Amino acid sequence: MYEKLTLPNGVRILTEEVPGVRSAALGIYVATGSRQEKAAENGAAHFIEHMLFKGTARRSAAALAEEMDAIGGQVNAYTTKESTCFYARALDSHLERAADILCDMFFSSRFDEADVQTERGVILEEIGMYEDNPEDLCAERLAAAVYKGNSLARPILGRKATLEAMTGAWLRDYMSAHYLPGDIVVSLAGRFTPRHVEELKARFSALAPGTSPQPRQAVYQPSVVVKKKAIEQNHLTLAFPGLPYGHEGRYALQLLSSILGGGMSSRLWQRVREEKGLCYSIYSYGAGHADTGMYAIYTALGKETEREALATIVETVKDFTAGGVTQAELDRAREQSKANVLMGLESTQAHMSNLGRSELITGRVMEVDDIIAAYDAVTPADVQALSRQMFDFSQVSLSAVGRVAAPEEYQRLLQ
Repeated sequence: MYEKLTLPNGVRILTEEVPGVRSAALGIYVATGSRQEKAAENGAAHFIEHMLFKGTARRSAAALAEEMDAIGGQVNAYTTKESTCFYARALDSHLERAADILCDMFFSSRFDEADVQTERGVILEEIGMYEDNPEDLCAERLAAAVYKGNSLARPILGRKATLEAMTGAWLRDYMSAHYLPGDIVVSLAGRFTPRHVEELKARFSALAPGTSPQPRQAVYQPSVVVKKKAIEQNHLTLAFPGLPYGHEGRYALQLLSSILGGGMSSRLWQRVREEKGLCYSIYSYGAGHADTGMYAIYTALGKETEREALATIVETVKDFTAGGVTQAELDRAREQSKANVLMGLESTQAHMSNLGRSELITGRVMEVDDIIAAYDAVTPADVQALSRQMFDFSQVSLSAVGRVAAPEEYQRLLQ
């Protein structure tokens, strides 16, 4: 059972004691990512995430790393389209020091110009690595196409032109304008004392009240985009309109995805790989956002098998929609999903992440028993109804990277 406290300035602090552990995990979640950026600001949220590791008023970058290593702890961060998270994990006996390090980074980072220059080079290398990964590139180009004209279309890492214009002072001002109390969730899970919670309350109560405006509504637009790249395999991602991440149908979507493309027993794996040997990897996934979402199917294969593989994928999706799922398929997917939930909550970091992400994304944290009950309530009719809602081939999109054909050719193959 977790507890939630909302400070007068809007910061939400969620805590959960986990019996039988000797560690604790602390996370700071902020509702700002690449989606909250203007075009000229693209990459700012991710740049700030990097800069918080470059030193504070009290500690150098090396001292931050050395102090955390000295207590056997871990500290890390990540940025998404709609949020940024900073987190630490340590033994309960070192929680106070780990919290001090993480909060020092969050409240007192320096943003020195020399460090900004250095880290800009690191991020540009990160962008290069990303563009060299055809699977990631395929997904990024798909998002850019289906959300064209909206900030969701922009890459999390930013672009060279926007990054080169950012200075330490500008990044500090951007952080002050976007890291507002109404957009911050602090989550603590594991073994801790009331004193640890009181210290967090004192630190975050110092922030002046404020909440960021909601970003502009995003609308899915069916698109076909290709990028020629001299690589051995073609990488393809098909997509349909999906669900926002807080949608009540998300449990049916998870089971649908498991049955269609969630593992080695899934229909796509069995038909495309096992029966026909047309690819090495194929899977499906949902990508939800606050107000929209898409459902995608990814595969990588040789150019010579691409046409047959696409035809098989289209046929499998249409058969899925027309014929529905069997009770055995649903039961198997349900047990997989329930096991993932229960086994995924066997660490303090998982509990912390569940608290922080759920509160930030949906405004509530579902208890484990409620999640299990939600999966148990899904029927074959629910899955088929959702498939008929989503799999409209007039709304299908595709991103292809490799020795690819013209967009018009793929449009013909997808009908």
